[in-house]
Amino acid sequence: MSSHIRQEERTQRRDRSNMLIIISDEHRKDAMGCAGHPIVKTPNLDALAARGTHFTNAYTPSPMCVPTRAAIATGDHVHKTRYWDSASPYDGRIRSWMRHLRDQGVKTVSIGKLHFRSAEDDNGFSEEILPMHVVGGVGWTIGLLRETPQPYDAAAELAADVGIGNSSYTDYDREITKAAEAWLQNTADPDQPWAAFISLVSPHYPLTCPEEFYTIYDPARIDLPVGYENRFRPEHRELRNLAGFFDYEKYFDEQRMREAKAAYYGLTSFMDDCVGRILKALEASGQAEDTVVIYVSDHGDMMGDQGFWTKQVMYEQSAGVPMILAGPGVPKGRKVATGTSLIDLAATALDATAVSQDEISRALPGVSLRQLAREPDDPDRTILSEYHDGGSTTGTFMVRWQQWKYVHYVGHDPQLFDLATDPNELRDLVALQSDGAFALAALAEGERRLRGICDPDAVNALCFADQKARIEELGGEEACRTAYCFNHTPTPNEQEKMRQASALRT
Repeated sequence: MSSHIRQEERTQRRDRSNMLIIISDEHRKDAMGCAGHPIVKTPNLDALAARGTHFTNAYTPSPMCVPTRAAIATGDHVHKTRYWDSASPYDGRIRSWMRHLRDQGVKTVSIGKLHFRSAEDDNGFSEEILPMHVVGGVGWTIGLLRETPQPYDAAAELAADVGIGNSSYTDYDREITKAAEAWLQNTADPDQPWAAFISLVSPHYPLTCPEEFYTIYDPARIDLPVGYENRFRPEHRELRNLAGFFDYEKYFDEQRMREAKAAYYGLTSFMDDCVGRILKALEASGQAEDTVVIYVSDHGDMMGDQGFWTKQVMYEQSAGVPMILAGPGVPKGRKVATGTSLIDLAATALDATAVSQDEISRALPGVSLRQLAREPDDPDRTILSEYHDGGSTTGTFMVRWQQWKYVHYVGHDPQLFDLATDPNELRDLVALQSDGAFALAALAEGERRLRGICDPDAVNALCFADQKARIEELGGEEACRTAYCFNHTPTPNEQEKMRQASALRT
């Protein structure tokens, strides 16, 4: 092929970009320099935001890994796909946006954590490199037992793992980063459009951090969690249920808390370093100008705020996610306040790669982030998150719009927060029995917006019915209680060792 023809083809592809999604795990949205954090150092993410657009009101479809990963793949809400929980992983039953791209000639590759059921399913990728799927193709089963809650002894591991050193997760992230560098430098084809989904696991616990990153942060100078000094704890009944199941807080005195936050910040900087290496490899490949880059995380981490650790709740630190977009067609140095969701990634993928849409893709609720980046802020856009997993006794639904956050608990009182005047969510206007007309109107509006998306009572009933059937499918409650109980998913290497050990026993 002559150089003239090759150049002409590249010119024709200007509207058809490559797409590189880099997704971390459990990175709270405020833990970045570009988000204004006074302590956390994320120079590579800050540089990405400077050359692109930072979405400041981005949310997860569910504050839990497995249902969120399924929602990202399908581009749809959890209650629509019915991948409810950590034992109902994505299995290819519903077409993914990756498959839609692949079927139209786009090379699709994943590198790292997926948290789907199995590589044997058609997840939509042309190639899966170093994939981490759920354990045994099943997942975390104790969370299914919502009607008969069980003790979750693994909670103690969170505090026990805090410290300096390498973990299986940091080792895995190094492998993922090297594989991504190699793929971008040697495999990504400048003459064929591609979409790469590179998925790191940091800063997800275990909170064991490589020394060079841990020592950036002095535990004695770490910021205290929200509500720590006056021991603020939400009184809401369902939040107490969750806190009782995930009882991480009881393992943290002040010193351990400071060390844990230092390790989390260190792991965030470690992850940022991995991101920097991946972006440098993209630049070296000569394709940076033709590639839309997205950085997100699957959910956040409470890190002791309001007495909670990890995720599962609808506070900003858990349900909010970082989201940065850069590349062709994206404004530089812009902050967008329009509400966004990880389900918008599917629409963004179709937009960036310029594949044709069909009836299925047009019916999805997401909007391209490139479109939102170019439009004026729309504070009225409604964003939904929901939780139906371990520790909960009922379905939880969060709705965000303007300055309001409405949290609906089926069978319990709702919550309402005005984030403009109460960004730390310490004043639940329902619990305070606020009778101001402004708050009462917002409360009614929140429920109206939720019911415009789904019927929470019907969704809750359907979820419990599906989970009951799943429990029976897996062998009953005793099997769910004992078969797959762990604190974090083992890496592919660890899962292979588990399989070998099981084979030797049998």
